[in-house]
Amino acid sequence: MTKVLIVKLSAFGDIIHALPALDDVLARPEVDEVHWLVDSRFRFVTEVLPPEVVVHEVAMKGKHPWREVRRVVKQLRAENFDLALDFQGLIKSSVLARLICKKVYGFDSSIIREKPASWMEHASKPHPDEVNIAQQVRRIAQTPWLSDEELANPMAYQAPRIHKQIEAELSVELDNLKPWVVFNLGGSFATKELPDKTWLEVGKQLKDKGYHIVFCWGNAKEEAKAKQLNEHGLGFVLPKRLSTPELCVFFRRSFAVIAADTGILHLAAALGTPTISFWGPTPRERNAPHGKLDFHVESNPDCGPCIQKTCDNFICMDMIQTNAMVQGIEKIEASRHE
Repeated sequence: MTKVLIVKLSAFGDIIHALPALDDVLARPEVDEVHWLVDSRFRFVTEVLPPEVVVHEVAMKGKHPWREVRRVVKQLRAENFDLALDFQGLIKSSVLARLICKKVYGFDSSIIREKPASWMEHASKPHPDEVNIAQQVRRIAQTPWLSDEELANPMAYQAPRIHKQIEAELSVELDNLKPWVVFNLGGSFATKELPDKTWLEVGKQLKDKGYHIVFCWGNAKEEAKAKQLNEHGLGFVLPKRLSTPELCVFFRRSFAVIAADTGILHLAAALGTPTISFWGPTPRERNAPHGKLDFHVESNPDCGPCIQKTCDNFICMDMIQTNAMVQGIEKIEASRHE
């Protein structure tokens, strides 16, 4: 039997992207034990993993990172893993995986983010038709067991799904706001953020259609922005940052979630909640959830997708059409009557 270590340190949305690959590993009859190594800053995301997955954390941004790496390497070497799967594709993840385990599988140098990382790993050469990151990570998860003939075929896209039954008591009473649409204002970096005027226009149109708006936030900046937008009487601002279990319950009760390419978007989609996402600096084909009720609005500027965190000619989010986002809600409504 085989004991496997998955190295996927961060970030929120990227961990969700890796769920189909985790499903593949757990489904292998040869595998009897799966462990996951995560950056302690993103330990909260692993609360959605199946209970049989053993989670370990490493404080990569702590006060003593090298001391922490030595601790984790010593601890995990003692587990005697048969192989490690590096779903991160960074030098730090490949070094960690290789220090812990002799046999490591990871991204091919043609698509890896930091090419030196591929020098320490067995490369999983991608198929040209594997555009979405979920497909590319699935290939790493399958490479140790599939034949060359089987690997010649592209990995099918499989939407990330959270199978774990998560129960939590919401400390916020929202039943009187049904149906509600979640507005998540965060963007992880500035070039993903939608202009305030667009949020206001979408909010007003949805309110006129009988929907309630609930603003979801993850930090003080987003909370302040939500309160400022809600001065126009759009809806309700969550009074607290929700825990991961609370977020899962909250999203499952929501009519839809509108968000940028963020962890919140991918968590909601993985829970089966309808989503409307808007795309400018990051590539929709690679990053977006593609479930039946996941709708996308793209700006498609000549300069994008640029994958830049800052921009001197920031136009892509201004190009997002309000009507396209409202039409997404209408499509979700229509699907519920089919």
